[in-house]
Amino acid sequence: MSALGAMEAAGPGAGPGGSLFRPLSAEDGEQQPAEIESLCMNCFRNGVTRLLLTRIPFFKEIIVSSFSCDSCSWSNTEIQSAGRIQEQGVRYTLAVTSRQDMNREVVKTDCASARIPELDFEIPAFSQKGVLTTIEGIIDRAVAGLEQDQPARRATDKEVARKIDEFIGKLRQLKEVNSPFTFILDDPSGNSFVENPHAPQRDEALVVTHYRRSPQQCALLGLEGEEVDAKLPDAADDLRDEVLQFNTNCPECNAPASTNMKLVQIPHFKEVIIMATNCDSCGHRTNEVKSGGAIEPQGTRITLRITDPSDMTRDILKSETCSVEIPELEFELGMGALGGKFTTLEGLLKDIRDLVEKNPFTLGDSSVPSRTGKLQEFIGKLQDIIEGKAQAHFIMDDPAGNSYLQNVYAPEEDPELSVQRYERSFEQNEDLGLNDMRTEGYEPEPASGR
Repeated sequence: MSALGAMEAAGPGAGPGGSLFRPLSAEDGEQQPAEIESLCMNCFRNGVTRLLLTRIPFFKEIIVSSFSCDSCSWSNTEIQSAGRIQEQGVRYTLAVTSRQDMNREVVKTDCASARIPELDFEIPAFSQKGVLTTIEGIIDRAVAGLEQDQPARRATDKEVARKIDEFIGKLRQLKEVNSPFTFILDDPSGNSFVENPHAPQRDEALVVTHYRRSPQQCALLGLEGEEVDAKLPDAADDLRDEVLQFNTNCPECNAPASTNMKLVQIPHFKEVIIMATNCDSCGHRTNEVKSGGAIEPQGTRITLRITDPSDMTRDILKSETCSVEIPELEFELGMGALGGKFTTLEGLLKDIRDLVEKNPFTLGDSSVPSRTGKLQEFIGKLQDIIEGKAQAHFIMDDPAGNSYLQNVYAPEEDPELSVQRYERSFEQNEDLGLNDMRTEGYEPEPASGR
């Protein structure tokens, strides 16, 4: 006899499931299940629903309900948790190896899913009402559900009906436990239960795992409101997904302008702040990149061997403290030149080309012909590198360690890219203002006792 059947047939004071269930207190020992007259959903006449609040040892309180109709003999049983949704979800993993394991009592709530991986079988959440049963009872209930529409399937689709009959046969063979199998009960609400017959000792065949619910599981349990409230203190993090705008003046014509600012996470690197200013009066546009983090403990020297035109598409972050060198062209760009930029390698090389071309002291009217020829030759070689016609080494040296060049093979190593960390010299620390910077010794001294 099942646990619920025992509740209906037993006299006063008998809890469902024999020794597994206990009354809530000694005073409840003489308590009978409460009886409520209710409508039968089968014949639409009145039947009786019996309710009993009981406690499962080493678990919690549940409400066991059983409905029976004297008119049509239809009956229905289910359980509901008498407590609240738990802080964490729970997953029970049971290795079923004997017939005794099939008799383990199980509390399965509405939102719990049951799986048997060996058969690739799953009872989804919210597909059944909560039930108080055994492992064997869950399998019997699944078999009954699959057999329910088999006559109609045999008439319409014999092939599908045949496959379902084969699967039902496999489920029934599980009840004989001819070979071990795994039973997994997963409940995001944390209110399901699988009996441990060795309690309070540990059960080697049963693994109980508590986990944090995912946002999707919280939504299924109707907890979206609580999740939103829980995130209110961290609402400032939402600003990372927005473009912030503040008023400023144009650096060219001093007219009122607006600057847009956005935090961007660079994969496999860190956060940076991108700022762009547009002036509607004179059309001046400028952009600047700032590191979102502190100065790194070591400097960084990044060397890329440009061998293919596709290298021009690599993302690049050049901070204000980074210098650039191209040994093949005997070219070096010092710290502070071009400012901070977040662009591609092609974009940075074009900015270097424009910097040389638009400098009136190099290629203007006052320039010397010999120097002009050399600079024109330099621009031609640089253009060949941009177009992929020539190979070269591109070196970025940043004492602050806040520059970045994309590794297209990430997270694997890039054969053409090398990153070296080095200790900064005294002069480099002096340029970064680190030698005279103090970050300790500011704690208030404890008051001396009298």
